[in-house]
Amino acid sequence: MRVSQKYSPSQISLHTTKKDCWLIIHGKVYDVTNFLEDHPGGDDVLLHASANGDASQKFDEVGHSSTAASLMEGYLIGVVEGYEGTAGGGGGPKRKEAVTARTVQGRKPPSSSSFLDLVLPVLILGLAFGAWYYLNFNSKAKA
Repeated sequence: MRVSQKYSPSQISLHTTKKDCWLIIHGKVYDVTNFLEDHPGGDDVLLHASANGDASQKFDEVGHSSTAASLMEGYLIGVVEGYEGTAGGGGGPKRKEAVTARTVQGRKPPSSSSFLDLVLPVLILGLAFGAWYYLNFNSKAKA
């Protein structure tokens, strides 16, 4: 199947939902929206791969059958702009950075810890201690 449509990584990164899911595998772009429910590994696997950008490595690690590879051709809609490699795989993006949704959209992953993560548990513990103290000692003084 000859596909001449080229998509930029930023265009592809907009298609990561159950209603519109595209994957990049070896420089090719697949619209797997209609395959989500039929995928043996479940739709979450494809959605996660779509959100992470290039799914080539994950696809290869699973060891898909030749039947699965031939089935993919029916979902092929184009290729990634700037991808250097053969049609069957290999190569990679021309740019130094990997093709990922986060990189393309300029988002940074949330920080693993913040000031609020440390203060909130201490605050809750202090409130719980204050309530316990009030209920135990204030009620005894009135009785």
